[in-house]
Order: sequence, then structure tokens, then C-alpha cells
Amino acid sequence: DDLLHVFFTIHDPTTLNRQGADVGTQYRSAVFYHTPEQKVVTEKVIGELAAEHVWDDPIVTEVKPVEAFYPAEEYHR
Repeated sequence: DDLLHVFFTIHDPTTLNRQGADVGTQYRSAVFYHTPEQKVVTEKVIGELAAEHVWDDPIVTEVKPVEAFYPAEEYHR
């Protein structure tokens, strides 16, 4: 729950496939969960933030199960 609040604070979850000047699906807002409980908590936090009207636009963060993980190139870490 705390980690999700930090996540939603450090980026714009209302822009689809974009963060600042960077555009593309690799810049989408997404949360990848391992368990059904993680999904429920994520959706709860998104619902709370939406109800609080923290942003003018709707939250477009994808909530998806982890399928495959590929580490970023060294220069992106």
C-alpha cells in the first residue's frame, strides 16, 4: 500500500503511453502483480486516488499479472 502511494506520487498515472517528453508503450503506467491480493490492493489504491480527485484526468495505469520479466539495459538502471 505504501509503495503504491509512492509509485503514484513519482509519475503521472493519467497519461497513456507517455511520461513527460518520452512517448511510447515502454513509458506506460503499469503495475504488475504476482498474487490476487496484490491486484486487489492495487485496484483499491487506484479507486481511493480516483475518489480523492488527485488528478484532473482519469488514472490509466494498467494492472496486469506478471508474465515475463526482462531487465532493462544497464544505462536505464
